[in-house]
Amino acid sequence: MHRGAFERASGGTLFLDEIAEMAPDMQVRLLRVLETGRYTRVGGERELQAAARVVAATNRDPRRAVREGLLREDLLYRLEVFPIAVPALREREGDVEMLAEHFLRELNATEGTQKVFTPAARAFFLAHPWPGNVRELKNAVQRAFILSDERIDFDTSGHEHAASTRACLTVPVGTALAEIEKQAICLTLDACDGDKRHCAELLGISLKTLYNRLAAYHAATAASATR
Repeated sequence: MHRGAFERASGGTLFLDEIAEMAPDMQVRLLRVLETGRYTRVGGERELQAAARVVAATNRDPRRAVREGLLREDLLYRLEVFPIAVPALREREGDVEMLAEHFLRELNATEGTQKVFTPAARAFFLAHPWPGNVRELKNAVQRAFILSDERIDFDTSGHEHAASTRACLTVPVGTALAEIEKQAICLTLDACDGDKRHCAELLGISLKTLYNRLAAYHAATAASATR
């Protein structure tokens, strides 16, 4: 028998991250537990009483995820007892530098170093819009930590490249909408260095939609190559 997540969280809090990415069959099982308050261990035969607070999170618009078929509507109603909308990182004044310092302290403690941010790095924190929110910030700090000696600065060329790529997307009048969409997706993906999740967030589409579009483009290219 296996003690599952609800049993291990008994008396405490069970945090479910990226709930909209949960497989449909798992959503059904979760909904059943939330509705009945009971579950059975894997390999077990006796039902147990759930005794955990459930906190779920997603970086998607939950109702849009429902419309796109990624999240069950009845599960959303069960989870949305007390919704909390967390503003984008760029809208939380002071949080960027505080979080960057936190990530740096963790890295210094792990590596036994005493690296510090340069004034230019702190200015970059405030100037960059952080479309990828806290995850983008954490990855940026880790990358800069690895590439820097005692004083940490940021190579902003990647961000500048992304901005310039978006600014240079121009199309002639009369271009088909499908072709405009294709160019926007491909250029944004290139600006994100192939990070599909970040690309989808910038474009305002689901990750599933992005994968479907890319698969269609690949299939069209392969078909034209065989003609």
